[in-house]
Amino acid sequence: MSLAHDGAAVPPAAPAGPGLHADALTTLRAWEATDAGQEALRQRFVAHLESTPDGMWRSSYPDHLTAGTIVLAADGTRVLLNLHRKARRWFAFGGHAEPGDPTLSSVALREAREESGIAELAFHPVPLQLDVHVVPFCDPRGGVSHLDVRYAALAGPDAVEVTSEESLALRWWPLDGLPELEPSMLALIAAARDLLC
Repeated sequence: MSLAHDGAAVPPAAPAGPGLHADALTTLRAWEATDAGQEALRQRFVAHLESTPDGMWRSSYPDHLTAGTIVLAADGTRVLLNLHRKARRWFAFGGHAEPGDPTLSSVALREAREESGIAELAFHPVPLQLDVHVVPFCDPRGGVSHLDVRYAALAGPDAVEVTSEESLALRWWPLDGLPELEPSMLALIAAARDLLC
């Protein structure tokens, strides 16, 4: 599958409303899961969006969709991770939808650009993995389940990362020397390498 080299600005902002929700629902209805576990998550995400008009937004409690991107080096030997300021763990880039996001994939790409400081990424516009994780610090009402849609991208050989306010640090990790990560994150990195490299 070919990649669209996307170094240009994110498409013009769309007003907050049904556009992003409709795009997310269309994307997830059409997405082909790689196994039974991923299919169960796909069905859960679709059901959430079908039953929850604000299912893309932080106002949706106790579940809402988030999107993120795993960034690999162009040669596929390293992955860029961020040490999340609140969680104090190494993660891929990602987060919540914002009012100007026109599509689910644009949420993931914006988050990757903002959190990595790398504007020019070769972004794969089809989700690679779904994941659910409970975040205890996201909402004052209690833990929130992030229904996370994960994408992948390659950074160019001359890419220079810049740490954002949301991270304590950024680091390129060799794939044979990764920090302690959740199994789903290890699976995402492997899938991204298989797809993009």
